[in-house]
Amino acid sequence: MFRRYCICLTIVCLSCSAYALDDVVLPPGFSIAVFADVPNARSLALGDNGTVFVSNRRGHSIYAVVPEGESTRTIELIGGLDTPNGIAFHDGDLYVAEKNRVIRYAAIEKNLTNVPDGEVLDIDLPSESHHGWRYISFGPDGKLYISIGAPCNICDEDGFGQIVRMNADGSDRETFASGIRNSVGFTWHPQTHEFWFTDNGRDMLGDDLPADELNRAPVAGLHFGYPYCHAGDIPDPRYGKDRNCGDFVAPAQKLGPHVASLGIRFYTGGMFPEKYHEQIFIAEHGSWNRSRKIGYRVSLVRLEDGVPVSYEPFAEGWLQKESVAGRPVDLLVLDDGSMLVSDDYANKIYRISYAAPAE
Repeated sequence: MFRRYCICLTIVCLSCSAYALDDVVLPPGFSIAVFADVPNARSLALGDNGTVFVSNRRGHSIYAVVPEGESTRTIELIGGLDTPNGIAFHDGDLYVAEKNRVIRYAAIEKNLTNVPDGEVLDIDLPSESHHGWRYISFGPDGKLYISIGAPCNICDEDGFGQIVRMNADGSDRETFASGIRNSVGFTWHPQTHEFWFTDNGRDMLGDDLPADELNRAPVAGLHFGYPYCHAGDIPDPRYGKDRNCGDFVAPAQKLGPHVASLGIRFYTGGMFPEKYHEQIFIAEHGSWNRSRKIGYRVSLVRLEDGVPVSYEPFAEGWLQKESVAGRPVDLLVLDDGSMLVSDDYANKIYRISYAAPAE
């Protein structure tokens, strides 16, 4: 049985300075502050009433951050879970993905202080630990999408390296996209409803190969190359000798090598300047396998007519030389137009806001 909790942890002032945020650099007019303290803060989901749900992969828990005026109250909702990375809010219910199952908690915002028993959906998922932390979300089609990462650095295993989708109850499952090493972030264009996702490139090809990927899937059934081809043009030394990279879908945008690109959002709020509207923000968790670290930032991919035209830093400074102060994981646009960034290293959620500079 799933353990349930209602523990009020802390009251956080939205205007307070964040840990190690003095070094974070943003474009003019933007500011960043601590929104909430959450242990190992990972995936984010927004409820109808403004509740921010937060997964806690290593701590086996799910939290709710409840806005209360200019402060927030953080509640541990559910504990005793197995690698609960993926969360999604849909039709009033909270969906939580463990490694090998998805649990639905009904009418969650009405039951924050008395969470009901979860319903385990009839969804068959593998239990391998390597890349076993799921990412989930509901699409504009009302379907539940789930990533299934490869159980290795590089291998060719049936049933892995894909994103699947199904009805909210787990029925009518299909493979939506394949050839994906490990996606821990996806979203949909707010106008075209095209599917966009990040993918973490394979390791052990050196510091600068391959690039992480930002991919676009306008239709179901596309193959993005793994394990045969990486970043659109690098045949794998083991699996790609007899394969043509041109047979697979190339990235819409190459990202930095080993930056560990995770959460991805189109900006749809009204607070940021117009030039950021419907542009892509990506949380880069940061490299663990380069001789010199890179990533540890939020990046921005600008689009023109739906096509990426630039890739640049938006918020950076959690990495100072080789010293790490934070690792962005996921992003969420609030109803007021500000943007949240989760950080599983500093155990915090930040809020990025904008005010036009004084002339």
